[in-house]
Amino acid sequence: MNNWEKRIQKLLLNKKIVKVEYMSKKDAKQQGWSTQPIQIMLNDGTWLTPMQDDEGNDGGAISTTSDSLPTIPVSRY
Repeated sequence: MNNWEKRIQKLLLNKKIVKVEYMSKKDAKQQGWSTQPIQIMLNDGTWLTPMQDDEGNDGGAISTTSDSLPTIPVSRY
């Protein structure tokens, strides 16, 4: 396991999702994004926000293994 995996596991393992919502239009515009990604809040107050890339150029979708929802899409304002 590399250092990134260790850091990510420390952040995410054994946490519970307590809130899911699309990023507000206001927050997306403040980021300079043209899309509103889904945001996931964990029980420790950490928010997870998918981005297009490591530079944060726009919000991103999430791929899943669910047959009923294979992709969690972004919302466009």
